[in-house]
Amino acid sequence: MNILKDIQNTHSKAHILAGLKDADRQKLLLDLALELEKGTSEILKANLLDQENLPDSDPKKDRLKLNEARVKDLVESLKQVAGLQDPSGQIFSDKTLENGLVIKKIAVPLGVVGIIYESRPNVTVDVSALCLRSGNAVILKGGKEAEHSNRILVEIIHRALKNNNLPTELVLLLPSDRSAVAELLKANRFVDVLIPRGSEALIQFVRQNSLIPTIETGAGVVHTYVHGSANVKMAIDIAVNAKTSRPSVCNALDCLLLDESIAAQILPELGAQMAKSKVKIHADETTYQILKQSAYPYLFIANLDDFGKEWLDFEMSIKVVKGIDEALAHIAQYSSRHSEAIIAEDKNACQRFLNEVDAAAVYTNASTRFTDGGEFGLGAEIGISTQKLHARGPFALEKLVTEKWIVEGNGQIRV
Repeated sequence: MNILKDIQNTHSKAHILAGLKDADRQKLLLDLALELEKGTSEILKANLLDQENLPDSDPKKDRLKLNEARVKDLVESLKQVAGLQDPSGQIFSDKTLENGLVIKKIAVPLGVVGIIYESRPNVTVDVSALCLRSGNAVILKGGKEAEHSNRILVEIIHRALKNNNLPTELVLLLPSDRSAVAELLKANRFVDVLIPRGSEALIQFVRQNSLIPTIETGAGVVHTYVHGSANVKMAIDIAVNAKTSRPSVCNALDCLLLDESIAAQILPELGAQMAKSKVKIHADETTYQILKQSAYPYLFIANLDDFGKEWLDFEMSIKVVKGIDEALAHIAQYSSRHSEAIIAEDKNACQRFLNEVDAAAVYTNASTRFTDGGEFGLGAEIGISTQKLHARGPFALEKLVTEKWIVEGNGQIRV
């Protein structure tokens, strides 16, 4: 495979997609949903081959796994994205100058979007759908662990493109070996933006080595702070959901902070609930002593490295703090600026948390597990952006555009 030539071919075809009418892009996604549904058995067979290469103990296995329910979710997501408003073509400003020039600023597709990602074959479908809907060609560089799944998914996407008389080069899957990454990072003439999605190591490698402008969809080091005014049952329910509902994803709880005034009241019952999922707790000294008294079976003394760690498994850290000032300082030190939550009845504490915590999504009295494009009504997402330029939070359809100035005249010259 001549990687650079294939990337160049995708670049050369991108204008075809950008020129499609909105109704044609919608039809393409709805056709893709049908093809995906018809290809469910093919997808699951390929995915099983990938699963066999990962041990059950590997936290990436849950992210890798596809089943009928997850494929059905992908189909529904495609339909949702098809129904969203096309972000390209929107007019941001429209004015006529004194000299008669008509000047408009409009939204246009980015062009060619590259994404490097690990483990999750659902990203293959989500990213392709979002890019196609917004008029962008896409270059996919998936991980070796999902190679069979990604191949069949791209084959199905190509079927939909062919059915709509569109070139298959609009969605390009690069080889899974690492040499393809080096070629992609240097293809700045043909790729307009690059999005790494995966481990912190992957994101930093891309950021440091790419010649292409990069949008980070960062790792999630997620905190929930339980204020002294919190409803204890609500706090327990939220913490258990945020940790155990799907621990391998980036919006899952990593570190629980407890006010010292409420710690002894909340920890025994919290421990009883976490024990049902065999959650390993890395506890500071105060938490350790309380949970030890209640014979929590999966208990460890935390070291400094356990704070600021994204666990991606049934594992977490807990720290007791003296109050909101210490909680805010801890989050400022260790947060990856993904999702942070406070559980409190005190409205002033909630407002202060919302104002002072620097993160893409900040919650009061709710689980951080909602940080997701689908949950936020965006249909799907490329990832959760933790940076501040261009996109922040769920990076979805509305952010896959840039701006263009259109100037219409009738012979004006500048004096």
